[in-house]
Amino acid sequence: MQKYPTVTISLINYNDRKFIFKAIDSAVGQSYPNLEIIITDNNSKDGTREEIEVKIENWNKKREVIAEKLGFQTKMPQVIYIKNENNDGFGKPHNQAIRKSIGEFILLLNSDAILKSDYIENAIKLFDNPRVAAVQGKLLRYDFDQDELFRSKDNPELNVIDTTGLMMFKNRRIVCIGQGEADKRQFEEEKEVFGVDGAVPVYRKSALEDIKLPIISGKKDYEFEYFDENFFMYKEDVDLAWRLRLAGWKTVYTPQAVAFHGRGSGDSMAKNYLDIIRERRKINMRAKYLSFKHQRLMQIKDDFPSLLFTKHFPRFIVKEVGAWFYMAFFERFPFGILKDLYKDVPLFLQKRKIVMSRRKVSAKEMEKWFK
Repeated sequence: MQKYPTVTISLINYNDRKFIFKAIDSAVGQSYPNLEIIITDNNSKDGTREEIEVKIENWNKKREVIAEKLGFQTKMPQVIYIKNENNDGFGKPHNQAIRKSIGEFILLLNSDAILKSDYIENAIKLFDNPRVAAVQGKLLRYDFDQDELFRSKDNPELNVIDTTGLMMFKNRRIVCIGQGEADKRQFEEEKEVFGVDGAVPVYRKSALEDIKLPIISGKKDYEFEYFDENFFMYKEDVDLAWRLRLAGWKTVYTPQAVAFHGRGSGDSMAKNYLDIIRERRKINMRAKYLSFKHQRLMQIKDDFPSLLFTKHFPRFIVKEVGAWFYMAFFERFPFGILKDLYKDVPLFLQKRKIVMSRRKVSAKEMEKWFK
């Protein structure tokens, strides 16, 4: 790998004044010299759309200074601005940026996340292994209201972990590893994880090209998608992680790459059902609806029936019946979801054929990732 391969950072703004400028400043301030930063605005109406445009020139000048200090000469602006006419959610604008990108590696930066200045410098080292498709950094919980890191209630001297990667249980529940725990340096070892969380993932672009899918429905402005564009938001990061695993790629966590995240939902890695319900009550209804629907569509697309309906079935059915019961009686949108699923299942069965025709791992090899 060359000394400074190009890294593309993709950020999306949609009325995110509370967060977006801290996120952009942390991207612009990276100690890594060879960057392409693509900021995509989803038709914001809070003034940030115009303010970003004004600041682009200064951000580019700052990037030039950083690059020159490291002896790196750039011939093009490192900060690029895309202005969309609609709010296209999460996956579609990131796909848009990935298509335009020149980076060998792609970092997707949430608007409510802040990178330490050496985040890319530390994350990029893991890609020396050519089978690593994605790198997960250590994310700590950030309080944007107080403009400081969250501290543990039990020990205020300790930070709170946001995530160290994704974990999938046998019942198909997905959690962020370590979420809500006090940081006692219990996650200081580099290791493989099921997948990267969508807040600050770094991907090898060639791996994304390897698992991209053809657009088989809707308006075809382009031929392929990386994130599933039928997911407006929620679960697209898990779906991508799953497809990378099925294609035989590795995902690695490193504690050396540190960032901060003001997560909008989910405070802890709850395991018992009462705690799960408490956590779910903190999530807004639209997020619950989309997350619930996308979870089922993702399983249709990516799962092994030989695992789901045999070895894992007892745990899966208890969780699934409980989830539908709770949703029907307490959140009361079963008919809307059933209608959407009825409409979308044929499309996702088509996608499944493509995903499974390309897989390079067996059900037995995949089984170790279900805890």
